[in-house]
Amino acid sequence: MKLRQAFQITRGDVVALVGAGGKTSTLMALAHELADEGWRVLTTTTTRIAEEELRLMPHAIQPQAGAQAISDALAQHRFTFVYSDIRGGKAYGVDSAAWLLDSVDADVLIVEADGARRLPFKAPYPHEPVIPPETSLVVPIASVSALGQPLDDTHVYNAQAMTDKFGFYPGGAVKSPWIAQVLRDEEMGLRGVPEYARVIAWLNGTPSSGYLRARARLIAKLTLRSPRVYGVALGSARASDPVCEVQRTVGAVILAAGLSRRMGEPKVLLPWTNGTTILEHIIRQLMLARVDPITVVVGNRADDVRAVAERAGARVVFNPDYATGEMLSSLKTGLRSMSANTAAALVVLGDQPRLQPRTVDQVLMAYAEGKGEIVAPSYQMRRGHPILIDRRFWKEILDLPPDGAPRDVINRYPAQLAHVVVETDSVLRDVDTPEDYRDERGRAGLG
Repeated sequence: MKLRQAFQITRGDVVALVGAGGKTSTLMALAHELADEGWRVLTTTTTRIAEEELRLMPHAIQPQAGAQAISDALAQHRFTFVYSDIRGGKAYGVDSAAWLLDSVDADVLIVEADGARRLPFKAPYPHEPVIPPETSLVVPIASVSALGQPLDDTHVYNAQAMTDKFGFYPGGAVKSPWIAQVLRDEEMGLRGVPEYARVIAWLNGTPSSGYLRARARLIAKLTLRSPRVYGVALGSARASDPVCEVQRTVGAVILAAGLSRRMGEPKVLLPWTNGTTILEHIIRQLMLARVDPITVVVGNRADDVRAVAERAGARVVFNPDYATGEMLSSLKTGLRSMSANTAAALVVLGDQPRLQPRTVDQVLMAYAEGKGEIVAPSYQMRRGHPILIDRRFWKEILDLPPDGAPRDVINRYPAQLAHVVVETDSVLRDVDTPEDYRDERGRAGLG
């Protein structure tokens, strides 16, 4: 996956790179990537970079040359770096990004807005970072190479600040939760982020497979506990396809409001295994797959279903139209309840008790790896549930008429739909009748 896709950059963005462990290499990779696509890419720093790094830029120019000269340089080189002067082997950036934005017709401005003495991990000092107020996207960076390194000033920038605030052991080996805690902290990784800027963190140096990728994924999951962080990209700025995956908040919506006319009682409250109900079992499977948050939409026998769902650790919303609105009204209720930083919804049927964490993992990974913005499991060429739907499609679902169905939206976007082949028919089977219930228990080995 390319950086532009991972960071969801659009023309007009002002991108600020902060943190440690690859800001300049990320700036170079992103700028070259956009320039290769024909964008006019303007870059600068609000701090300073090494003079030798300046020589790596396709073209560098000073603001004294004037706006027209900078615009002409963009036309010729596509990727141009603007600096004010060179002192002591350092190239210093411009005082104000606003001048560049107002005067030069660039498609995007990328700013290296922080310093870290080329260390892989940092906490900022009080004067850092220097993020332009016009910034629309902030990318906090850390390198996974910091894992296992001693927490001292030789290996970590401003290590004392981490010890003072979080009680991390001085000289101790840097751990995954430590990196996540710093990245998501409002006075550290998120310091100075403008109120309306998007935040997508970048774990640079992540290999495409193996132990370190798993550790990076854990860091990403923990970083996403901040509502300010919309996503965490994993990969290496020096790779041809830099991004392995992007972890985002995916919330599950369990549809459990139905009347269950053919069963005669709520299906979600039927016993399943080890003294739990079908609903509790489904919630447990989602938790094993590390889905968070989990929202249960209730309607029929709402108080009873609510009690079971909350006991299992899920949040609950009530669908007032459950008796007439069918599944669509419950899905709309669930989507409306999602927080602003939820990137996608995993739509889970409340009557599919053989849901497996592995299936959920496959769907989530396909989404994280950019294989589709709508992802569904497929068994023997038949599409099943749960289905993941990116937020950008939610409005169309919410606008569907009462007699519509989610598939009406899904079928409009075949190019965005990814099917994940699974080895279990559980994605196709649900419990509609007493016979279904008996059969599903038999398939699950419950007698």
